[in-house]
Amino acid sequence: MSTRIERMKAKLATAFAPQRLEIEDQSGRHANHGERMGLKAGETHYAVTMMAESLRPLSRVERSRAVHEALKEEFETGLHALSLNLSVPE
Repeated sequence: MSTRIERMKAKLATAFAPQRLEIEDQSGRHANHGERMGLKAGETHYAVTMMAESLRPLSRVERSRAVHEALKEEFETGLHALSLNLSVPE
């Protein structure tokens, strides 16, 4: 069984072929937040920093939507919130 971070990294790598990809689990900063919403403790809140050439033609909103779509299965299984820092190489 893989962790949510491992699954997210694999899905984002496949979808965007990023030059840089970092994912931080910030669930601990939101103690009891998920449980109040009926979610399992932990693995609910993440910060994603990704640089990918494939994002270049997309607007800021389109980039966010594309990441959310790539992680759709994760949202369906308890992922609750993402903080996104998405960029393209200079």
